[in-house]
Amino acid sequence: MGTEGYTYMGRSLSELRINDDSSSSAFSDCNSDRSGEFATASSQTRRFLIACATENSDDLIRQLVADLHSSSIDDQKQAAMEIRLLAKNKPENRIKIAKAGAIKPLISLISSPDLQLQEYGVTAILNLSLCDENKEVIASSGAIKPLVRALNSGTATAKENAACALLRLSQVEENKAAIGRSGAIPLLVSLLESGGFRAKKDASTALYSLCTVKENKIRAVKAGIMKVLVELMADFESNMVDKSAYVVSVLVAVPEARVALVEEGGVPVLVEIVEVGTQRQKEIAVVILLQVCEDSVTYRTMVAREGAIPPLVALSQSGTNRAKQKAEKLIELLRQPRSGNGAARSTSEVVA
Repeated sequence: MGTEGYTYMGRSLSELRINDDSSSSAFSDCNSDRSGEFATASSQTRRFLIACATENSDDLIRQLVADLHSSSIDDQKQAAMEIRLLAKNKPENRIKIAKAGAIKPLISLISSPDLQLQEYGVTAILNLSLCDENKEVIASSGAIKPLVRALNSGTATAKENAACALLRLSQVEENKAAIGRSGAIPLLVSLLESGGFRAKKDASTALYSLCTVKENKIRAVKAGIMKVLVELMADFESNMVDKSAYVVSVLVAVPEARVALVEEGGVPVLVEIVEVGTQRQKEIAVVILLQVCEDSVTYRTMVAREGAIPPLVALSQSGTNRAKQKAEKLIELLRQPRSGNGAARSTSEVVA
């Protein structure tokens, strides 16, 4: 059956446009509608029917949840795929699906050796996690470890969506440490380093959220995150300068991260950002440099020798209000005497 001219509930298929334009939100593209699972005309019609399901979705949801328990992998795939779509396009369905008992069987699918079934399970859980009411239930039902395994060995889409799902779960404060202990941090660092742009974006934002917890900061530094972040900040064509810098700003609260930032060549990169970056980039770069310099005369000397003072003076006159304040404070620090009671501490002393 063709899709042109097809009507449902008084609406033609051509009138219904499912919005896949995710450019307006940093994370609204955390779904897999572009994965190609609706390639045929009959499948497109099925997609249309699902997208239209609103008040009358209860019976469909109950049937789909029952199909998740099927002994047929094909039935499980179809059910997970359709649950994912229902949860994506109709926010009110996310609670209905969770209350119908879909979460635990979907988590079981994430551990499937069938990579496509795993991907569908991950993406369905991701879309359910967009609802705040579902986040605690998803985590308490045991989703974190399977999502971390998908992050390690799933398809490219499964990895991206697992990173996004972990980001959503990390928005519940008590989940952050549990996600870190489950081994997610090194895998997210790896995705940040080697993934495509969407993967880098999702990984960086998940890391930003997770690394508000001190133990996760240490895990990230041990996983080599600073080398990756410095490289991304140095690449103005990467479209990752801002996101990488924000992750750095969270990490440098611990001395291990400040040491790693300096050792990986972060100081000249940050000074360059203060000089030639956008207003937002300049602001976050000066915030980082101030954090690095506040307790170390050694680092102040290093920053001054990189020629930071002239661009800082310019920023203090023309930046955002916050950037102006931070630049003025950093200039004052850099102009202080570099001997006497403020004796420089070595890298090893900072770590100790």
